[in-house]
Amino acid sequence: MPGEAMRALLLGIYRLAGWRVEGAAPQKHKFVVIAAPHTSNWDLPLMLGVALHFRVRLRWMGKDTLFKPPFGWVMRSLGGIPIDRSKANDVVAQMVEIFGRADKLAVAIPPEGTRSKTRYWKTGFYNIAHGAGVPIALGFLDYARKVGGIGMVMPTSGDYEGDLEAIKAFYAQVTPKFPDQV
Repeated sequence: MPGEAMRALLLGIYRLAGWRVEGAAPQKHKFVVIAAPHTSNWDLPLMLGVALHFRVRLRWMGKDTLFKPPFGWVMRSLGGIPIDRSKANDVVAQMVEIFGRADKLAVAIPPEGTRSKTRYWKTGFYNIAHGAGVPIALGFLDYARKVGGIGMVMPTSGDYEGDLEAIKAFYAQVTPKFPDQV
């Protein structure tokens, strides 16, 4: 988390760009943040602005190619966790273990797994949260209203389809930067 002067500057830029924040940070010290809908490279800096507002050190999972030189160190300093999507690495088990060792951890995961249009959400965000016994925070960026935030925080029930229905109902009201990619 940056110092107070840097935080104020970054939040000032966020506001000058016309964005505002809604919702509240989860009361838990550990949680998974759904980062949806994910259609633009602008989603990351805008979501980091939301995290700054809530004073949350947000970690995020990204494809490993983002972490190569010369700018890989920047991505890591912004909270990035590199994921090699070219092979099965049991990312869920690795993240559950990381949550188990952490005192505080908030990880943003785009359920689409990409900025491109997809038919289905991947289940990793849910399986990580359920396996780690942590709640899911519904993070959002509504480009139509220029609002980012946390919509609600929910525990996982173990019924993926039932929980996903409630989650998708929330996101049906959120406008991504590129709606045709949803």
